[in-house]
Parts: sequence; structure tokens; C-alpha cells
Amino acid sequence: MPKSVPGLSDAAVRRLRHRGAKAAVYAVGGVSGLLLVCKPPVRAGAAIGARSWILRVMMGSKRRDIGLGGYPTVSLAQARHRAREARETIWQGSDPIADRKARKSLLAAQQAKQVTFAELAREYIDKKGAEFKSAKQVQKLTSHLETYAFPHLGNMVVGDIERAHIVKMLEPIWAVKNETASRVRLHVERILDLAGVKGLRTGDNPARWKGNLALSFPARAKVAKVAKVAKVAKVEHYKALPVADMPEFWRKLKAAESLGAKALQFIILTASRSGEARGATWDEINFKAKLWTIPASRMKGGREHKVPLSDPAIALLESLPRLGPHIFIGPRNKPISDVVVSRAPKIIGQDVTTHGFRATFRTWVQEHTAYPEDVAELSLAHVNSDATRAAYARGELVEKRRSLMADCEKFCETGSTWTRGNVVAIGDSSK
Repeated sequence: MPKSVPGLSDAAVRRLRHRGAKAAVYAVGGVSGLLLVCKPPVRAGAAIGARSWILRVMMGSKRRDIGLGGYPTVSLAQARHRAREARETIWQGSDPIADRKARKSLLAAQQAKQVTFAELAREYIDKKGAEFKSAKQVQKLTSHLETYAFPHLGNMVVGDIERAHIVKMLEPIWAVKNETASRVRLHVERILDLAGVKGLRTGDNPARWKGNLALSFPARAKVAKVAKVAKVAKVEHYKALPVADMPEFWRKLKAAESLGAKALQFIILTASRSGEARGATWDEINFKAKLWTIPASRMKGGREHKVPLSDPAIALLESLPRLGPHIFIGPRNKPISDVVVSRAPKIIGQDVTTHGFRATFRTWVQEHTAYPEDVAELSLAHVNSDATRAAYARGELVEKRRSLMADCEKFCETGSTWTRGNVVAIGDSSK
């Protein structure tokens, strides 16, 4: 049993030091077994080393040293108080060391559950990103959550999110942006499902639709129908160049020397999208086969697309310097921006959009040529119909599209086209 010693004062405890190169242990009194351990300094030249409190007691048949904290952070009075509490716990038949470990484990478990919705959403985005076909899809998911979910749920602990929070998040957008709202709800539901799997929350998922949110919002199909009618009334098409104006526009565009004008020429000669052309790299071009192969990762439809190149398109590419991996290269070795390309038609006096030239191409094919619809659709990389899917199965109709793109270049140069097998000029009333 520890020897009872007179209680030391605060001043006496402050004077206690290590002994030479060894630690010293002092009984400070006041509580049986309360000791101050004084270690020699680790840093050269220091006068005092680390000092800490321990309570030396018998628990059952074993002697145990219970740490009570460091001195002077834990004062003499606090050390005596903690020592008395520990002895009381032992007297009641409990192990204060085991109790402390249990409390620490409980605290650690509680802290582990304090994960916010934003933190778990980032994990969800990383996991879903591996399933997506393009970085654009990941960006869209991130944008939807950051714009519509994070302002309401981002800083909330996932275990605290309730149905009312989900309703408040969806109310402002359900009627006006129903498709977006539905996607956001679905992703929030999956994020909260992930929280349940990870043990971060219990109970029903408050973002579940059936039998839950369906009672608070009109069905998506009903809202979408109303929105579709409104959208049809408000739809604004991309500004496109009239077919008859193409030859004059083409003459002016070829005279322009800017890189944006060159890129727009390539877009027109290939009927491609702005992003596809601006992001084109030299290794995608097969000059011998006169073929441009756009990888699936850069295509809107997520499918590799082959574009036959006419002789003028090849000549345009060969006229450009190779300054990096990208054909139309801008600052910092990156592709030129859409703004640079969009500026080109405006400089030569036409208020039209880059994407509008695809509409001009489609109108020309439909109204002034006899090419089948699937050839035109494949040239535009549209793969939504059964006909175009079947066309892909037949080898993408590359050679038929090659003939179409050659005729497109002739149309741009001269305005001539063909219909029912006869070459005519647009506006020629003699045919």
C-alpha cells in the first residue's frame, strides 16, 4: 500500500526536478499514491524536462500506474481531484483505465459520424466519375450538386438530414427546372444511401421518391409536359446562315487570315461541332486515308466518330503550323476558345453562331441534294434513331459521307449542288 506523505504546496511542487540524467519520481501527498514524474530535458541547455502526474494503485492483484496529465497544464489541485475520482471508481469496482478507453472510443465513433453532406458528396462524385464516359458528365454532376444541393445540405451532418430539408431544396426548382431537379434528387438519394451503408445515418432515406417525396410534389411526367409546352413556345434556334448566302460568306471567310477563321472553315468542311474541331489533335488525322477519327471521350454521344476529309480540308490542315499537340492551338499550349471561333463570322459581317452552320449543312442536304437521311445524320454524328444505329453497324457509311463532304465543299465554293442527279446552282430557275 502506498505510503502516506505530507501534502506538498504548489511552490514545493514547482521546485521538483529530475536527478542527473535520470527521471525522478516524487510523492506529493494529499492523495495516497499521487506521484509527479520529472524527466530530464531532451533539448540541450534546458533546465526542466517534461513533468507528469501518475496515480500508483493496486487494482486486484496488480499494481497500475494511471496517467493524470502533464504538469503544469494539470495543476496540483486538479491532479489531486482526478486522483480522488480514480480511487473512488476503483473502490466501486470499476477500472478507470478501461472506462477512459471506452469513452475515447465512443468519442472517436461519434466524431467519425460527423461527416457533412458536402464531404460525402465529393466521395460519391469520385466514385461515379469512374463510371462516366467523359469529364463533362462529371463536371455536370458536380455543378448540379454545388448549385442546388450544397446551399441547403452542404454543411449539414449527413445523419441530421431530414425530409423537410430535401423538400426545401427541391421546392424552388421542381416546377421550373424539373429535369434538373429530378436528377439532383436522385443523386442526393444515392449519397444518403451511401451514408447508410457507411453507418453514418440510420432510418429511411428522406430523399426517396415513392411513398415519400411523391406526396409533396407533382409527378415528373406532369410537370415535364407543362414545361415542354412552354419550352416549345419559347424555343430559340441557333442563328444559322441561309443556304443561299454560303458562297459569298465562304469567299470572305477564306480571305480572313485569323486562326478562328481557319478553324471555322474546318468546322464547315467537316460538319463538326465547335468543341470537336477546336480540340482536334494532329494524331487524330490520317492524312494518307484522309480520315479524322474523333475518340469517344470527345464526342457528345460517347461513341468514336470517323470524319472523311475532302481535299480542301486536307489542304487547310497542311497549311497550318504544328506548334503543339492540338491543330488549332491557343495560349498556354491549349486549344483556342469558342469565343475566338464565334468571332470569325461577325468580323466579316454575319451575325450567326458556329453551331448554326450545322443547321445550314442539314438544310442544304435535305433541300438541295438526294443523299439519304442516314448519311446526313451520320455526317452530323447524330445517333439517336434506329436508322443511324443500323448505319453504324454497316461501317458508318464513310465512303458515302466522303462523297457528301466533297459536294459540300463544291457548294461552299460555287453555290452549285445537285438534286435528282442534276448539278444546278441554288436559285437557278431553269431546272
